Amino acid sequence: MKYMILLYGSQQDYDVLSGRASNRPAMSAEQIAAMHQHMETFHQALAESGELVDARGLSEPVHARRVQVREGAPVITDGPYPETQEVLAGYTIVECASFDRATEIAAGLVDPDAPGGYVDVRPVLDGVEDLAG
Repeated sequence: MKYMILLYGSQQDYDVLSGRASNRPAMSAEQIAAMHQHMETFHQALAESGELVDARGLSEPVHARRVQVREGAPVITDGPYPETQEVLAGYTIVECASFDRATEIAAGLVDPDAPGGYVDVRPVLDGVEDLAG
């Protein structure tokens, strides 16, 4: 079974990664390198175990667009969205034996230094027939 692990962040997270201080100080080059090294090592271990399907980070919210349809016409809003602090920052898709294993993997993507940090784990459906289950 495939599982998607959804990683969340905020515009502030992107700001400190880009060297811009916000409510938190900007990350140093060493801190950024350590974070990238952790993610590379983490995903390499999953690749070696045969459980990694895909993993990607997403661009910062300022580069996003929200598309809605109102009265039959598309309405496009450029990001960031002031009504939400939290945004999808990236994902990792794994293929593993169980939901418990996917959850175990996901725990390695939660930043232990981020108060209230979390990731979501959701099964990936193969088709509409999976909705009935």
